[in-house]
This record gives sequence, C-alpha cells and structure tokens, in this order.
Amino acid sequence: MSWEVAENVVPHIKRIREIKEKQHRAIELVKFLCKEVAKSPLSRVQRIFKPVLRRATYVGIPEIVEEILLSYPFAVAFTDQDDVNIFQYAIQCRRERVFNFIYQTNARLQFIASTDSSQNNGLHLAARLQNEQQIILRANAAGPILQLQRELQWFKEVEKLAEPGVKEKRNTDGMTPAEVFSETHQGLVKDGEKWMKDTATSCTIVGALIATMVFAAAITVPGGNNSGNGLPVLSNQKAFVIFGIFDALALFSSITSVLMFLLILTSRYAEEEFLHTLPNRLVIGLITLFVSILSMMVAFGAILYLVFGVNKPGVLIAIAALASIPATLFGVLQFPLLVEMMQSTYGRGVFGKQSDRILY
Repeated sequence: MSWEVAENVVPHIKRIREIKEKQHRAIELVKFLCKEVAKSPLSRVQRIFKPVLRRATYVGIPEIVEEILLSYPFAVAFTDQDDVNIFQYAIQCRRERVFNFIYQTNARLQFIASTDSSQNNGLHLAARLQNEQQIILRANAAGPILQLQRELQWFKEVEKLAEPGVKEKRNTDGMTPAEVFSETHQGLVKDGEKWMKDTATSCTIVGALIATMVFAAAITVPGGNNSGNGLPVLSNQKAFVIFGIFDALALFSSITSVLMFLLILTSRYAEEEFLHTLPNRLVIGLITLFVSILSMMVAFGAILYLVFGVNKPGVLIAIAALASIPATLFGVLQFPLLVEMMQSTYGRGVFGKQSDRILY
C-alpha cells in the first residue's frame, strides 16, 4: 500500500508522516548548524555549544547532544561553573538516553571519576536524589517501589563504570557515594516500605479469603455423594470436572500468593531488596492472586451451571458474564502496575549502547 492510498484510508498516517518529515528536517538543520559552528574559533564554539549542550541534556533531547558531539568531539569535555561534565549532568537529570553516549567514548572511566567543585564524582551524583527528581518520582502513580528501584538501577549502572577508588571517594561533606544514597533516599525507602506493606496486607486478606472458600468448596462436594461407593453424584458431568480442576488451581495459586505477600511483610526492607527481591515477590504474588480469582470464578460458574443451567444457554451466558466482572476489575486496576513492574524488573533496561559510532 502506497503512502497516498494509506493516507486516504487512515488520516492519522498522514499526520505521522508529516511529524517524521519535520523531525528529519530539524535534525538535518541541527547537523548543518553544528558543522558550521565547529569551524569557528574555540572561544565561540564554547560560548555556543556549552549552553545548548546543557539545555538539551536537561530537557532530554539526545539528537541535539549527539550532533554536537559528532561535529565537535572535544565538546564532551566541556564543564559548567561547578565543573560538572555533560555525562555527570545527565546523571543529575536522570536522562538515560543522553547518558548512553558515555558508552561510545574512550574515556568513560575518566568522566565518571572527575569531580565537581564539591568533590562529587559521577557516582556521588547518581546517589543523590534531587528535589526535582523527588517531585517527578512522587507524582508517579506506579508506587514508590518502582521509583526506588529506578534510583537503584541508576546507581548500580554508574557503579559498573566506576573504579574501586571512585566508589570509596569522599566529597567535601566526608561521605562516600553509598552513604550519600542512603542519606538522600531515606524518605523514599520509608514510603516504599509503607506502600509494600499496605499492598501486601490487602492482597494477603484477599488471598486468604479465596483459599478458605475454595477449600470449603472442595471438601463439601456439590450435589452430594453416592451412598454406595462414596463418589460424587455429579462426577460424570464435564462441568464437575472443570469445577474440580479450577477449584484446585484456585486453592494452590491463592496459597502461593499468600506466601509471597507474607514474605514481603516479613522482609528486612533493606535498600538492595528494592532492586530485585521485593519486586520479584510482588510480581509473583499479583500474578498468582489474579490466577486464583479467575480460577475461583470459573469453578463457581461451573457449579452454578450444574445446578441451574444444564441445557440452558441463556443461564450459561449470564453466569459467564457475571463471573468475569471481578477478574476484569482486578485486571484493570492492577494490570498497569504489574506490567510496569515486570518491564522494570525483567526488561532489557534503558542503559544499553545506542550506537556504534565513536564520539570521542
């Protein structure tokens, strides 16, 4: 399908194409201007590139940063009035796409080890929680645990690039990067602990309630037993087999969910646990809780069909519609959190190398 035909069928395609063309023309313009500025004397290059680099990093526009560094590679060593280089400033602003350019430099260890006017190296800056970051993080509806996990990922990523001496370096306040992280993230750790405990407590109650109900349904066989052989009266019905399978699945998954949330409640809530341990337990707990709710609804629907809806399609449709409501509500309310948690914990991350081009 050609662009012209596609634009007539789907009007939004035309808008997307126009946006792409504008972006391409803007990048070409930036590339041309950077090449022209790079031909100027050093004083003029610094006067133009320094504020642009800082602003592009602050806003998070890696295309401008990349074009400046490609046109004038020595711009990577520019520092501001506090002796903060471009990569350290990207760490401060939490701009991972700009920070990723450090993997394309030959002196990345040097950029992390260099210190500002307060003797803070790159790892100190990664450990610090700025006021602006705090406002942005607390506005995130995904929960403090995701926020703290993100901060830990930043600190660990920069730590990989730091030499042992950098990790133990003290700033003018006499603090190492690890001490700075603990000091500035105390409030976020407390918020994460409270959020985790509240979530785990609520989900534990739901899981325990489901386990109690499905266990009672399993030992109280619907329809009763035959007096002769003791087998359930309805055991030859397909719906009864479905009830047995999903009732057992609901029991096992709900117990697993309760155990996961109990592990969360009894955790030490150390900073490192917010990186993998607690998110793993929360993901497993939410998934098994959703499975238990869904299985319980299927088991309950199967029994209702046996009792009231045999050979009555209308009753079966009504049961299926009503049974899907609780599972749907749980999925709508918790699915965004679960997806974001899984992406943050098991995803590829955002710190990978972005290009094979060498900038410096």
